[in-house]
Amino acid sequence: MSFLETVRGDRRIHLINPVAKIAASALIGLALLVTIDPVSAGTALVLELLLVPFAGVPWRSLLLRTSVLIVAAPLTAVTIALYGPVSGRVYGTFLLATVSDGSLQLALSAALRVLAIGLPAVLLVATVDSTDLADGLAQTWRLPARFVLGALAGLRLLGLLAEDWQSLLMARRARGVADAGGLLGRVRFLGGVAFALLVLAIRRAGTLSLAMEARGFGGSGPRTWARPARFGRDEWLLVLLGAAIAVIATVAAVAAGSWNFIGAR
Repeated sequence: MSFLETVRGDRRIHLINPVAKIAASALIGLALLVTIDPVSAGTALVLELLLVPFAGVPWRSLLLRTSVLIVAAPLTAVTIALYGPVSGRVYGTFLLATVSDGSLQLALSAALRVLAIGLPAVLLVATVDSTDLADGLAQTWRLPARFVLGALAGLRLLGLLAEDWQSLLMARRARGVADAGGLLGRVRFLGGVAFALLVLAIRRAGTLSLAMEARGFGGSGPRTWARPARFGRDEWLLVLLGAAIAVIATVAAVAAGSWNFIGAR
């Protein structure tokens, strides 16, 4: 089965080794993290959007999954536009906030970068099966069994977080710990619930991982695999595709004269 047949099939992109998807996403993210300019991030985002139909994720589902990014990107842009470094033409000043050419360019770069780095991560989560991911991490990257089993357990239990959240809310309100006291009180209340949920998730994943290892899932000796993880032509092509997006975005920024290494003064 060729790479094009894989990506054009009905959700058959799921057959590609998740390790290849992680590597492709990491290459794109690395290219965008070493520079802060609008051209590289914009180019990468456009190329990613062009490839979305091949991921087998409906646009409606994608919009729902990226809702956090859609909200975070403009908020980040507004914050940087008001409080970012001042350079070039100044458009207005209010107390500590100053809007200038430099802050607006940095704001646009940051907003595009949030979307360009976040979109591959969303597609990765949407097209990766937790068991396939564990098989890939253990067989392809040879990671320790305890780490792999912990990741698998955490992903398997991720669907229970919504139910746990509701249970913690009802339990706290039943004990009289309500979200009273205005906005600050509600923030404290939700923060406490979120921390309790984090502790519960970590404990549950750790317990399940140890139980699986005790039953022989993480044995130290040689073992066999029910589903061997392959890393063949399709996987290498996907990695090369991620590298190509990173290179094209970088070349476009350099050609436009906007590439700005984050370590440069």
